[in-house]
Amino acid sequence: MNCPPLRSTLVCAIGLALAATASAQDETLGWPREIDDARAKIVLYQPQIEALVEDRLTARAAVSVTEAGKTSPVFGAVWLESRIETDRDERTVTILETEVPQVRFPDASDEQQAALQQILVEDLSAQQLEFSLDRLLTALDLAEHERDAVSDFHDEPPTIRFADYPAILVTIDGEPQLRDIEGHAGMRRVVNTAFLIVLGTRDYYLYSGQGTWYASRQINGPWVPTQGVPASIAALAPVEAEQQAREAAEAAMEESGEDPDLGPDTPPAIIVVHEPTELIVTDGEPEYEPVGTGLLYVANTESDVLMEIETQRHFVLLAGRWFAGEGLEGPWSFTPSDGLPTSFAEIPDDSDVGHLRVWIAGTDEAKEAVLDASIPQTSAIPRDATIEVTYDGNPRFEDIDGTGLQYATNTAEQVIKDGAKHYCAKDGVWYVADHPYGPWAVATEVPEEIREIPPSSPVYNTKYVYIYESTPEVVYVGYYPGYTHSYVYHGAIVYGTGWYYRPWWGTYYYPRATTYGFHVRWNPWYGWSFGFSYSTGRFTFGIGFGGWGRGYWGPVGYRPYYRGYARGWHHGYRRGVRAGYAMGRLDNRYRAQNLYRRNNVAGGGARPGNRPTTRPSTTARPATGRANNMYADRSGNVHQRSQDGQWQQRSGATTRGGSSQTQLNQHYQARQNGAARTQSYQRSRGGGGARRGGGRRR
Repeated sequence: MNCPPLRSTLVCAIGLALAATASAQDETLGWPREIDDARAKIVLYQPQIEALVEDRLTARAAVSVTEAGKTSPVFGAVWLESRIETDRDERTVTILETEVPQVRFPDASDEQQAALQQILVEDLSAQQLEFSLDRLLTALDLAEHERDAVSDFHDEPPTIRFADYPAILVTIDGEPQLRDIEGHAGMRRVVNTAFLIVLGTRDYYLYSGQGTWYASRQINGPWVPTQGVPASIAALAPVEAEQQAREAAEAAMEESGEDPDLGPDTPPAIIVVHEPTELIVTDGEPEYEPVGTGLLYVANTESDVLMEIETQRHFVLLAGRWFAGEGLEGPWSFTPSDGLPTSFAEIPDDSDVGHLRVWIAGTDEAKEAVLDASIPQTSAIPRDATIEVTYDGNPRFEDIDGTGLQYATNTAEQVIKDGAKHYCAKDGVWYVADHPYGPWAVATEVPEEIREIPPSSPVYNTKYVYIYESTPEVVYVGYYPGYTHSYVYHGAIVYGTGWYYRPWWGTYYYPRATTYGFHVRWNPWYGWSFGFSYSTGRFTFGIGFGGWGRGYWGPVGYRPYYRGYARGWHHGYRRGVRAGYAMGRLDNRYRAQNLYRRNNVAGGGARPGNRPTTRPSTTARPATGRANNMYADRSGNVHQRSQDGQWQQRSGATTRGGSSQTQLNQHYQARQNGAARTQSYQRSRGGGGARRGGGRRR
């Protein structure tokens, strides 16, 4: 069995019963849960998590049992040990295969306690209890939470360019790599870019969307809009994918109340780069507005730029990292999120730049994002799943520094060689083969050295894919957000390692994960998204039309799908988070956050296995009309919180002051926060607003 280190020790509660006005879906996931048994009625209150290790959850919960023929319930505590299955698309956690190692009913006789334990063991062991992932997240104890320390990231800034006019950054991964286009004699495509660039008989043509093309004699420009595109080249425009992206963006704008045609009809300039670069565009000269904490922010840009008034230093946020410069001209240097000026942590969460608190270590928003990074996506994968791996020529391997492992350089897959064995991490599942071509089978273990792969390696992210257990039918697996290049660094989340990974150029082009160049942004419900584009009315520009194979961002299920048409070029960037979440929600139709749900077995990955078929004779359902106000302490005593905030043990003794009341209040607050996050997520799915974490419209 291959296991990750202890991911978290948790001592807070994970939810709050919903008010009568809660959504129907939230009521389905609400607490407490009620089970009707012929012997007793059981009411299970929300568990209080004690540990989350791999996909194993240990928790305790307050419970009441009203035996048949009796009217008075007996209150106690039950301890649960369960396997969990997480779903980041729906943001749910399902408790599976529950064991009940201990119960405690302080007011029951030994005989009665044994009878009650037997009922709970039988009724809870086969339940599949589903609840909100956001409630699990808020249960993490910040003080005791443990995780791997990330080090050796590359902290050098990318090239940072500013433009005070409409402009688009077109990144080419090194020198242009031209390949013939099958069925189109005399035309070649630049394959090492996310944009559609085609070389005709004389000129280069760059597609910008909505049937608009640019032309240039040289790859680096100057580029100018053109109507004279050869019909054979114009036919390469990805019309269907573009239409999907356009519909998503227009729907997001409609939900936010913005006019998609607002703004000047001015075509943006094209800036071509061949190295990691970020472009920050302002609508004219930078316009500064106060934050109210000794900081100013640049208001007329879609990027995040702050200035510290006292020192006049500027700070820009790129891929979750802060870089500081004496002015907008730089030079820029990395500033860790736990080393920012104190004025940053004082940014109000409801201000125009309140979303930046996610990247300021020590804030509640940063802590929640960090905790989210400790929750794995889990699943059971059938043992008979398989994949196919192709190479550009004969397989080639290079050493992985600091290990005895090698990785394959001339394939789009992440293949690691350990002696005579070959391992491939694909869509969050490890496969093993005796030969680089296979046949490939789902692995039941991988070399421990994989956990020592350094960030400088392009297969670093595979260390976040784990194998927990296996049966003759399935293998229990999981991956952490690190697999999709989301890491915890200096007390906040960042995207990418900062390292540049050399791609493969041969007959084919295989890109590697990249940190900079695509304006990576994050919100708490949908994670990282990419390629924020430029729009000025009818002039719209989007990445994703280049037709590359695996994608620049690692696991294919996480790369963005055609994120054109994202923002209008006009003022009103900060109308609240609603539009940002709306865009994220709509984009979610085109990208799978949960790699295990991808229906891609034939040569491309594995479907999840079926859940255990065992079902209890009675199914837990939300206990309507009951407040979720019962808590169990570590000793198994049950406490009830009244509406006026008073605590009372079910034995009648009032709990006052001291550490016990402090801990109970922490549990209560965690449930409040979990309910708030859950309802915010539900509103975001329905097009409603949510204040924190998303920032300006994109």
